[in-house]
Amino acid sequence: MNGHKEISIIDYGINNLKSVTMSIQKIGGKVRIISSPAEVLNAKCLILPGIGAFKDGMDGLRSRGLIEPIKQKVSEGVPLLGICLGMQMLFSSSHEFGFHEGLNIIPGTVVPFDLPETVNLSNYKVPHMGWNELLKKKQSILDFNSGDHFFFVHSFYPKVNDPENVVAVSTHGDQTFCAIVNNQNVWGTQFHPEKSAEVGLKMLRSFCNKYCT
Repeated sequence: MNGHKEISIIDYGINNLKSVTMSIQKIGGKVRIISSPAEVLNAKCLILPGIGAFKDGMDGLRSRGLIEPIKQKVSEGVPLLGICLGMQMLFSSSHEFGFHEGLNIIPGTVVPFDLPETVNLSNYKVPHMGWNELLKKKQSILDFNSGDHFFFVHSFYPKVNDPENVVAVSTHGDQTFCAIVNNQNVWGTQFHPEKSAEVGLKMLRSFCNKYCT
């Protein structure tokens, strides 16, 4: 990444900043951790990482006054990559421990996997945790192939209203779910590219080389 712009990682109190920061730095990116509305409004390239519950994530964004600045930057065409919980918060709503409104940047809702006791499959567990393969549904700027394996940790997944927004899917048990979503300048991965070894770094590099150079 030569001549790259600064990549701003949004800190809203519960996200995994260290692993994402280290991965971006490993591919040659310059990272800035941001947590204020003014910092978001000045950003040129955004990453919204995350672990934990949907409500806690949205509460973290709301308490810092970050929701409207994020939506404003997206409307201006600034690239945004959401990771795991960060991807889920891009959607309209979630049914994780109640009903909660999301950023509503991508139409759809976040729903739970079927409970193990309702699924007649051996070795089926929730949360879905570990390495799983992707099936590419359409071409994109994110560099990966069908059959590549990435690292997942989640009990909920997004149901996307528009199939055109689905870049790749994966399967847990007999449930196929959206693993990569895209709507114009906004991207989301349900898995953790920063924890997915070389294939994850390759994907992050393709995002940064497209949008952050």
